[in-house]
Amino acid sequence: MKVDVIVPVYRPGQELFALIEQLRMQTVEIGKIIIMNTGETIFESPEEDKRFCDTYGALVEIHYIAKESFDHGGTRRLGVSYSDADIFVMMTQDAYPQDSQLLEHLIQRLEGQVAVAYARQLPGETSSEFERISRQFNYPPVSQVKSKEDIATLGIKTFFCSNVCAAYRRDIYDALGGFVEHTIFNEDMIYAAGAVRAGYQVSYEADAQVVHAHNYTNMQQLRRNFDLGVSQALHPEVFAEVSSASEGKKLVQAAYGDMKKNRRLSKLLPFCIQCAYKYVGYLLGKHFRSIPGNWVMKLTMNQTFWNSQSIYK
Repeated sequence: MKVDVIVPVYRPGQELFALIEQLRMQTVEIGKIIIMNTGETIFESPEEDKRFCDTYGALVEIHYIAKESFDHGGTRRLGVSYSDADIFVMMTQDAYPQDSQLLEHLIQRLEGQVAVAYARQLPGETSSEFERISRQFNYPPVSQVKSKEDIATLGIKTFFCSNVCAAYRRDIYDALGGFVEHTIFNEDMIYAAGAVRAGYQVSYEADAQVVHAHNYTNMQQLRRNFDLGVSQALHPEVFAEVSSASEGKKLVQAAYGDMKKNRRLSKLLPFCIQCAYKYVGYLLGKHFRSIPGNWVMKLTMNQTFWNSQSIYK
């Protein structure tokens, strides 16, 4: 069974070299690594660009797109069109495999009704305490296969999936129509929700592990969650019947329990402040149509998405 890896890339650092090296060491053979690069070159330095292409030219297939053309769904959809593999794995440039068995664990359950499997994300060495707690909450150590029957108990978590590292069956992907072409965020969850509602399953593989974390500032968290809220507002067919707010409350409760257990309650107030920024950003995003366009451009992390004014209608 052929497996390809697809990685959207924008102004990477040395972590891209590390990612490709880790992928070369996988126990599952990779057909090709498809890089969807935003910009005319991968690295700003021509020397780095040449070194990368010379080193990995036999394994890596690079496609270049203009910055104004990048779209979370459309760019990944285009990347998939360059693959003829039975399974394709979506990754991001800032995540790297924890071990050589990442792909082996990730694709092991891609059979029967399972349409997509996503990996566990671990915090990095420089991750903040808040980031560590968030990763533990969203990516627990126990695997789980989710289906339509779980919506009543899991709510929005039924559709949870992350293209930081996720493997897709191409036959089901094609049957469902693929990633949504134009979206500011959440192309992975939108696809997973469509798969679940069509009778397929989403598998969370805890043994498939990648190191991935962001230490966002409070304002960056607000802007990220603004885009999250926008994506939900634009796709009521996915998110109208399930609430994200309850998951936020559970995260705060989990953080309180963790900090109390480890006698770090002094950290609780900064964590709650960060959560407040997230929630305000989310609410603003959900009601973006009521916000002046110049403010939307200040709040979003994805300004190129707003080139199409039709989304205000």
